[in-house]
Amino acid sequence: MNDEKLTQRLLALLTEVAPDIDPATVRLDRDFRDQFDFDSMDLFNFATSIVQTFGVDVAEKDYRRLLSIEKAAEYLRNKPAAS
Repeated sequence: MNDEKLTQRLLALLTEVAPDIDPATVRLDRDFRDQFDFDSMDLFNFATSIVQTFGVDVAEKDYRRLLSIEKAAEYLRNKPAAS
């Protein structure tokens, strides 16, 4: 998956988890918590969506690496798919 498609898919997952977020206003490089009300349950749901969508295992200790679109994309680019 190219970077543009990955970014768009992550934005779609984010707005599924938090439908009140307008994807057009999301700053890709800023932590979600710095942009809008994004709590630990939202982060858990976002991580779960990533696991289901991309077939990767995400350890709870890695959740902080998913706190922005750019961080999540980098994490996924460097993570092999689950077997």
